Amino acid sequence: MPDRELMDIGPDNSLLILDDDEPFRRRLARAMDKRGFATTDLETVAAGRAFCTATPPAYAVVDLRLEDGSGLDVVELLRDKRPESRIIMLTGYGAIATAVAAVKIGATDYLSKPADANDVTSALLALPGDLPPPPENPMSADRVRWEHIQRVFELCDRNVSETARRLNMHRRTLQRILAKRSPR
Repeated sequence: MPDRELMDIGPDNSLLILDDDEPFRRRLARAMDKRGFATTDLETVAAGRAFCTATPPAYAVVDLRLEDGSGLDVVELLRDKRPESRIIMLTGYGAIATAVAAVKIGATDYLSKPADANDVTSALLALPGDLPPPPENPMSADRVRWEHIQRVFELCDRNVSETARRLNMHRRTLQRILAKRSPR
């Protein structure tokens, strides 16, 4: 995305990378250091919360699912401590429902793994109102269906019976769909 205009990092270049995938976290931290950020990489919600409470960073890249909880908790805390921070939610479990939840509580953007340092930098430094380019390969019909089911499931507070009722679907059928990986 070299044709997109990016804002400057600014005087505060502090960046939190919170991810429980150690090789990915270390590789991203090294790449972001080379781009001018002062990175701190952590792997748990507890460590992320403690860090954001003590020294809220200007930028953050937070994984959605961590071993000890949800990265959404850290996003919410960081947004309270430093409202102007730029926060990217990063996950291997990309779903529209979680993207909406992340943005509602304060994430600036949402990226699905695998994302590289260029994707993260572009998302962190994108100008407000700048729209990302359209996807190279849009979602399949099966993926759109799966995303819709996930959204309704999240709106029903992950209650299978209520979700099945709202989707006019048998509960066991819904359970089978939810147990499978997302379609491509």
